Amino acid sequence: MEVTKMAGIESLCSDNHYAELPPSFYNKQQPESISDPKLVSVNTAVLIQLGLAKSYADSDAFLQFCSGNWLPENMQPLAMKYAGHQFGHFNPDLGDGRGLLLGQVQADASASKSLSVSKTWDIHLKGAGRTPYSRQGDGRAVLRSSIREYLCSAAMAGLNIPTTHAMSLVVGSETVWRESVEPVAMVTRIAESHVRFGHFEHFYYSQQWDELGVMLDYTIAQHFPDLRLHQSPYLAFFQRVIKTTAELMAKWQCVGFVHGVMNTDNMSILGQTFDYGPFAFQDNFDPAYVCNHTDHSGRYAYNQQPQVGRWNLMALGQSLATKIDVADLNAALAEYDDLFLGHYRQLMRAKLGLQTELAEDSELITTTMAMLATNSSDFTWFFRQLSNFSTKDEVENSRFRDHFIDRDSFDEWAALYLLRLQQESLGDEQRKVAMDKVNPKFILRNYLAQQVIDQAEHYDYSGVNDVLKILADPFAEQPEFEAYAKLPPEWGRKMMLSCSS
Repeated sequence: MEVTKMAGIESLCSDNHYAELPPSFYNKQQPESISDPKLVSVNTAVLIQLGLAKSYADSDAFLQFCSGNWLPENMQPLAMKYAGHQFGHFNPDLGDGRGLLLGQVQADASASKSLSVSKTWDIHLKGAGRTPYSRQGDGRAVLRSSIREYLCSAAMAGLNIPTTHAMSLVVGSETVWRESVEPVAMVTRIAESHVRFGHFEHFYYSQQWDELGVMLDYTIAQHFPDLRLHQSPYLAFFQRVIKTTAELMAKWQCVGFVHGVMNTDNMSILGQTFDYGPFAFQDNFDPAYVCNHTDHSGRYAYNQQPQVGRWNLMALGQSLATKIDVADLNAALAEYDDLFLGHYRQLMRAKLGLQTELAEDSELITTTMAMLATNSSDFTWFFRQLSNFSTKDEVENSRFRDHFIDRDSFDEWAALYLLRLQQESLGDEQRKVAMDKVNPKFILRNYLAQQVIDQAEHYDYSGVNDVLKILADPFAEQPEFEAYAKLPPEWGRKMMLSCSS
């Protein structure tokens, strides 16, 4: 009987169009594989996005691919060259220092229910060894940081926040030194694009004007084809990036997410969450929370993210100043604040259970966040429990009140909120259903990630897969995983992490 070969990565239509750009845009590089690879976890939802069968994850070919030991012949791995502003200071010596873009694959829409049209995906190995841009680094990723990126990309996808995706997580037998001796690991990252703000900054600051034009034309052709016939395609590109970035910042703020390293080389031109390092989700709400222990000035604090998004767009605009009139750049950037605030208020009204829009909603939102800060209330817990707030049952609301230290601030807020709810047409039960669809029960709390990491470093990967499953549907009750929704212990609050985390 003839056995049908299982369709794998090599069966997908692959065309590394980035490799067709001039050689100065990248360095061709083969990955440094990891020895004795073990598959820690695979995100089957990402497999399905690519049009691959879940069973493919059980094959040796998949394991060898995800550990850099084997690549299909039609892939052309390369390390991208870019620059960027890091903590506000320009650094020309950046690029893919531990990752390689293997190529693009075009998934067949007919093979995936999640795709309405065929979509092209970058496939990228993170932790693939030294490149010319490693800056004396070893080019490796460690298990600890790889687990965090793998799980947080899944968490963001579950929260419906634009993100890159992680298809697999593999650990090897080698070790490297970070804060201690740690096992090496590799993440296979899937993204619609790996083009960053820093790509354009590289060509601008090195005064490669022709190459800057090539980068713009390539990016528009591959990722914004609808803009090619626009009267001013470069300006339209900048306006699109402003819009998607403003919306991404609003989405981060509304789930209490702190990125931690919002350098321009970590900013996607598609408005997607990119490069997970020392990130965090707020627990006891603190507007000035900083999760990166090297961020001594608080540049990337939670309450600074919207402004940093604008600053980074300004840096991108500066790099386009030889291609777009400066007055047009400034006019486009002037739209950012309204775009951010409009989207933020829309999302916050939904979190508060409001279907209509009233002028006083801005005051309610501001008062809500101030009350959370005054009481150091858990961000996710508060909004999830808020769906139980009653317009009729004072006893129920009194139980809710008991969780707040400053009762006066709660009473002031509750009176304002009750008055606003009485102007809505939805009843309490309908409002609860709507609110529970936008306020997650489960997030990737840092203490949970640390517990999973501790297990994995003792060769127990069950926690990784449990958390992956939970994060795929964070709005559902999932009573069997109730323990994962608990508030963090004292040691797990306000954790600060390093860039190797």
